[in-house]
Amino acid sequence: MEWFESLFIRHSALQAVIVVSLISAVGLILGKVRIGGISLGTAFIFFVGIIAGHLGLSLDPDMLNYIESFGLILFVYALGLQVGPGFFSSLRSGGIKLVSLALGVVLLGTFMAIGCSYACGVPLSDMSGILCGATTNTPALGAAQQTLKLLGIDSNGAALSCALTYPLGVVGVILAIALVRKLFVRPSDLPSADPEYTRNVYIVSFRLTNPAIFGKTIHDIALHSHHRFVISRLWRDGQVSIPTSDTALKENDEILVVTSPDEVEALHLIFGEQETKDWNTGDIDWNAVDRKLISQRILVTRPELNGKKLSSLRLRNNYGINISRVYRSGVQLLATPDLTLQLGDRLTVVGEAAAIRNVEKMLGNAVKSLNEPNLVSVFIGLILGLVLGSIPLSIPGISVPVQLGLAGGPIVVGILIGTFGPRLHMITYTTQSANLMLRALGLSMYLACLGLDAGAHFFETVMRPEGLLWLVLGFVITFVPVVIMALVSMRVGKLDFGSVTGILCGSMANPMALNYANDTIDGDNPSVSYATVYPVCMFLRVVIVQVMLMFLL
Repeated sequence: MEWFESLFIRHSALQAVIVVSLISAVGLILGKVRIGGISLGTAFIFFVGIIAGHLGLSLDPDMLNYIESFGLILFVYALGLQVGPGFFSSLRSGGIKLVSLALGVVLLGTFMAIGCSYACGVPLSDMSGILCGATTNTPALGAAQQTLKLLGIDSNGAALSCALTYPLGVVGVILAIALVRKLFVRPSDLPSADPEYTRNVYIVSFRLTNPAIFGKTIHDIALHSHHRFVISRLWRDGQVSIPTSDTALKENDEILVVTSPDEVEALHLIFGEQETKDWNTGDIDWNAVDRKLISQRILVTRPELNGKKLSSLRLRNNYGINISRVYRSGVQLLATPDLTLQLGDRLTVVGEAAAIRNVEKMLGNAVKSLNEPNLVSVFIGLILGLVLGSIPLSIPGISVPVQLGLAGGPIVVGILIGTFGPRLHMITYTTQSANLMLRALGLSMYLACLGLDAGAHFFETVMRPEGLLWLVLGFVITFVPVVIMALVSMRVGKLDFGSVTGILCGSMANPMALNYANDTIDGDNPSVSYATVYPVCMFLRVVIVQVMLMFLL
């Protein structure tokens, strides 16, 4: 019996590891069970933790805080590192729209919380906890508690109401996403199963009919047009070739252009007649199109190429090939001369077979060399993320400094390192499986500890009258803004459902719902849009809850 107590009951490092592992294992197993076609996945760990806490299992408080914090830090940093390479390109190509719609979720939920406080007679101090729990935002709860203490108000009600509404905050977003998908999502709203052909770039062909460009080189046209495009192939007199920057264009030449969707109309005016063939479907046999040329994707694995600009390699002039697209972390980028290469980039290369073999040797294409992630950049990133998250930021009119916290700081640094690390010649690439492992491990640790902490007083609070009211209000604050803004984003914002789910999960600071979205929706759209809106919404919620308490209490 003493042996059993030392493993599961008596507080120690060994006991903490065993309890957290047991909760995570049971939660992951039950998370695969589908009820009504819906499975909670990793989020089920949280509910197993609540039950375990209710049954009396507990951890040493310091150990609990450490595992919970480290799990959250690991998850958000790995997420930022994954989506970082495509973050700023996503921001430029529609990120302002994503952030604006996410702010709609934040503001709508906040106004509903204030209205419910006055309508239902719930003290605003308790309502701040309900709001934080409904939006699964523990950094905002910390800010609310600090503000309440400065105002001389008991903050225990906020902590308890947050713990009570947090589970439905998790489930509410997942249920809202599932409901919207079942009732309102059309097949055209879903992202393509292979986003490489549809994200950030658009392929179009033109027949040259504009006399103003006859006889001019591609370099001259690009220099004076100020539009971003790559001419991938040129057909002249029935022969296909790879054009160089010095190639002069002639009347009736047919060109295949890789650009972004918003540049097509301008290029139509420059080149002339746009052909009707759709080059953006995933079933095109490019080698059949090219005839004597072949199209191949080559992986950049040579460390010395990390951080170099594509133009500095002079691949087109030295090898007679063309690079039309670059696939990086689930996002397809236009292969412009100023694009900075990173380890793990997949380049779509077009040319003759012998030339491509030479380019393959030059770029590496050695998959095995990328199987071992660079842990130095991971640990450096964690340190920098925690430092950034702990910096107090003073906001005019608010006496309490605001911090990004354990979640906000690491994801911001992860995004920055994933984006700019290669320019500093930092090898930040991790394989998708390694990144998923870090994220899943961190999220499991975080949810197990969060459930244990909330489970001790969860059921006794639910049975109290105010507990039931808190649950109802929390679910309304979670569910209603998510459904409303999902419909607005799809019907008014014209976004695909994958991007919409990322917006909703990021605005609600809900990594569990993001994990559900990633499991049920093809492509990386949810993760990219999540990382686009998450830092802004995280910071804004931390500020808003303090403003709400200071000006309305």
